[in-house]
Amino acid sequence: MRDQPADARLAAWAAHPAHSRGRRHAEAPPQHRSEFQRDRDRVIHAAAFRRLEYKTQVFVNHEGDLFRTRLTHSLEVSQIARTVARALCINEDLTEAITLAHDLGHTPFGHAGQDALNHCMQPWGGFEHNLQSLRVVDELEQKYAAFDGLNLTYETREGILKHCSRNNARNLGELGQRFIEGLQPGAEAQLANLADEIAYNNHDIDDGLRAGLITIEALRELALFNDHYERVRRRHADLEGRRLINEIVRGMIGGMVADLIATSEARAAQLDPRDIDAVRRADAPIIAFSEGLARRNRELKQFLYRHLYRHYRVHRMTTKAAEVIRRLFESFMRDPLLLPPQAFSRAQAQKDTRGEAGLARAVADYIAGMTDRYAIEEDERLHDPRART
Repeated sequence: MRDQPADARLAAWAAHPAHSRGRRHAEAPPQHRSEFQRDRDRVIHAAAFRRLEYKTQVFVNHEGDLFRTRLTHSLEVSQIARTVARALCINEDLTEAITLAHDLGHTPFGHAGQDALNHCMQPWGGFEHNLQSLRVVDELEQKYAAFDGLNLTYETREGILKHCSRNNARNLGELGQRFIEGLQPGAEAQLANLADEIAYNNHDIDDGLRAGLITIEALRELALFNDHYERVRRRHADLEGRRLINEIVRGMIGGMVADLIATSEARAAQLDPRDIDAVRRADAPIIAFSEGLARRNRELKQFLYRHLYRHYRVHRMTTKAAEVIRRLFESFMRDPLLLPPQAFSRAQAQKDTRGEAGLARAVADYIAGMTDRYAIEEDERLHDPRART
């Protein structure tokens, strides 16, 4: 098996590097690695990937050292997705590239930052983190002499762009066509999306319990959580504290992964797709949870929305974060000279070619690239007379 070419181990309906739709800018084939491995490596070496270490999921960066960041989340999503990809014989390298890149466009302060920046950008088309992730890999990274961005393959870019309105899709050429025609993405992109759900739902439980914002007693009202709670109690009757929580969360992730593999294997056997394009033309995703688990997962998401994301302490954090984003955006739009020299040059060039919309997009790019800590410090530098500029 070890001497077998990598492509020979892949299912017919997986993404095969040799059959990639290619890159926006032609490049010589990579040596000693596949096209998708090259994508993965480029993402890991990107500045935007390093900044994920200081961008948060739910909690603002300075709230505590053990809460998830966008970086740790991306690594956890990648680990889950690679396990499933290997079991299903779809492309593990492409899956890893997509999962590591999927949050590159996220703003500081998690969803609160995104919502605030989207509100600020409404006159100029809004702000959406999936599109921003695509902008990062297509335009904003400045690493190569021959092109802007990372010049990733079509398949990786397809996976990064999970959602897109029809209006935006019309401006994306081939990449936007599936949203216009109602097609599915490839299996690896579908897997990345569900691995993201598995990771953030379970790890938000872990972080919420750690912060004392939700309780095990309340979570036991959920069948998905209580089943694993009872299973752990039968095996370890005296287990308490972090060990108990870790065992429950570990069991939930394992159970969801097993369900995802089994359901997807059954769908693949039923559909029998001949290639990746058959996956794209299918009426429904080939990678999916069972109906029962999907229902339980929805109940978990609703619980987290009510009891964690809308908790008054989280709401206080997110309200303050939104104010930081709003103040920064309004200040830079009112006076672009407040931007650092490189950001100002880009904003001026955008304004010269696209007017006010170009300036707004450049300001949004600058703010979206900030870490939590940098955004707070930049806000202080601009608005606190006592702060050093």
